Amino acid sequence: MLHLQLMAQQRSSHKNTATGHFAKKEYHEAISEYNEAIAVCPDYLDYELAVLRSNIAACYLKLKEWKEAVSAATTALDLLDKLEAKEKEKEKEDEMVEDEIVSEGALAAGPALDTRKKLQDDIAKIRQKTLFRRAAARASLGGWANCEGAIEDYKRLEAMDADLGLLGPAEKKMVQAQLRILPGLAKADQEKETAEALSKLKDLGNMLLKPLGISTDNFKMVKDEKTGGYSMSFEGGNKGTN
Repeated sequence: MLHLQLMAQQRSSHKNTATGHFAKKEYHEAISEYNEAIAVCPDYLDYELAVLRSNIAACYLKLKEWKEAVSAATTALDLLDKLEAKEKEKEKEDEMVEDEIVSEGALAAGPALDTRKKLQDDIAKIRQKTLFRRAAARASLGGWANCEGAIEDYKRLEAMDADLGLLGPAEKKMVQAQLRILPGLAKADQEKETAEALSKLKDLGNMLLKPLGISTDNFKMVKDEKTGGYSMSFEGGNKGTN
């Protein structure tokens, strides 16, 4: 017990120091202190670990290190999902023994329910902050997959607000604006990445076909307008289509 108390004190000290560094815009130092706090945090404290990882994501956002921000935020969200799964299991266990609780025990159930409700609220608030951080990092990172990921995060935030009303007016406007802008960016990135991939495949194909005296230009993709599928035809130089 004394060992756990000491670890809790160390964790709190590192976290407070990290917060001070963040306020001074000393983001690398803040990340170092948050990592020290994680090092003395037991693995079963999912909520505490999620908060620390989410704060690290905020630091990386300030440093414009988008990949690291996405990674830290994703770890935090996974921890919150893990914690919620544990809480649901506890609820099921409580329901199974509910009929066996005597009246005196039922009176004691009130504080336990209040504690559970508070934890659920805390989880929702941290999830909201972390989704914002990951969405911003994904959108800044760019690319088709990241834009689609950002859209997914903003849609989750929109759904959470509909259920819990956690977003303020400015946050709502940001979510709505991003959900208008990002689909177009995602489509443009998809087309660009598809064209680049096809170009690389074409280069590889030409390298393989060169010994045969032909190239990928001899092959034409023909779309069937009825089925939407494609068929390939071969044009053998001066001999026409074969």
